[in-house]
Amino acid sequence: MPAKTFYLETFGCQMNVHDSERVAGTLEARGYAAVASMQEAELILFNTCSIRDKAAQKVFDRLANARPLARQGKKFGVLGCVAQQEGEAIYKRAPHVSLVAGSASYAKLPELLQQLEAGAERVSGLGEADAAFETELTRRGNPFRAYLTIIEGCDKHCAYCVVPYTRGQERSRASGAILREASALAGLGYTEVQLLGQNVNSYRDPSPAKLNFAELLAAVGEVPGLRRVRYTTSHPRDFTPEIVAAMGRNPVLCDHVHLPVQSGSDAVLARMRRGYTRARYLELIAAIRACPRPLAVTTDLIVGFPGETDPDFEQTAELLGEVRYAGAFIFKYSPRPHTEAQAWPDDIPDERKTERLMILQQRQQQIQLEDNQAWVGREVEAMVEGRHPKLDQWSGRTSSNRVVNFSAPAPLPPLAILGQAAPAAVGLTPGAYARVLVERAGANSLVGRLTA
Repeated sequence: MPAKTFYLETFGCQMNVHDSERVAGTLEARGYAAVASMQEAELILFNTCSIRDKAAQKVFDRLANARPLARQGKKFGVLGCVAQQEGEAIYKRAPHVSLVAGSASYAKLPELLQQLEAGAERVSGLGEADAAFETELTRRGNPFRAYLTIIEGCDKHCAYCVVPYTRGQERSRASGAILREASALAGLGYTEVQLLGQNVNSYRDPSPAKLNFAELLAAVGEVPGLRRVRYTTSHPRDFTPEIVAAMGRNPVLCDHVHLPVQSGSDAVLARMRRGYTRARYLELIAAIRACPRPLAVTTDLIVGFPGETDPDFEQTAELLGEVRYAGAFIFKYSPRPHTEAQAWPDDIPDERKTERLMILQQRQQQIQLEDNQAWVGREVEAMVEGRHPKLDQWSGRTSSNRVVNFSAPAPLPPLAILGQAAPAAVGLTPGAYARVLVERAGANSLVGRLTA
């Protein structure tokens, strides 16, 4: 009997990417086979993001463009944040959709799929979950870097953020389950693991071990076979000196901290309901800079939040120079459903938001260029991610999350591939670790040549 087929497209963050891996595993356990295009699939799924209006609208554009396929008998499903945000109203905007399921309902997917297969025209999985979603039915999409969710949801209720409404309340996984999964991943040959959560450092172990995030991070860093452990995203309210101390003790814990500040203005931070001041945030940065190992810091910023004045914006611009981030994701504010700020006047004209966005991007690019140039003449270790045939270069990433593009002489030396000794004939392969001498640098990457 031929397998049922599905096509799964993912929008948004690493959490969504990993959710899609778990959804794909659940589908394959029910006899479905993944295909590369919507035209080949019987079931077409979109795993969605609603953090910004543009991201949500992109999903509905994709649904509209794919509507002719519904007349061929194909079924459509909307998963994730847009599904939870819009609920069954999706059926009105896209009548050809048959399945709507929020991320908190993924444990119910087998039941929902069974109903669809039995002939149900529409099925819905919405609402909040009481516990984190546990499944061993994960189809890993990356052969060398594995995502590992430790906490789902968010309790912070920042004024602009829809996540608490689309992802639900914070639900931490038991530390024992996390450590077993990390060990299993190492056993499969993965050498890099990234711990995931909307607020990863809000982790609270529900098991008798009662580990906090710093303790869990340290424990994962001791799992045999793992060479790199990352985590994202941190919230400043829950970031502690103990996290920095753990990172300072074990080089397996990557020297990179993503710590979203959102604004450099106390007035804007207060309206955002972020729960910290500029001074408190800078205290955290000082603690990070005091780590015996240099740690790269990246951040998120929002421009044009309701009521943001020119002086407010300038304080944010000044913060870039004070912290000197290794990278920054900068966005224009857009009102989101269910949030407190949705009821406030969106009083910053879009052209002003764009102007502020460009100013911050230009300043940040200059900072990155100056800081990256300090790496010229130094040797770094890069995990190989792939090769650009047209450029005749390989690309990888350092422990501090910097992109490194490099050339490799022939013949290629033997390299470790997914933690295993590789014969010389194999050469460079995604997942290998390479020593690269940095010869020049741009704002977004380092460039060098392979040394070992």
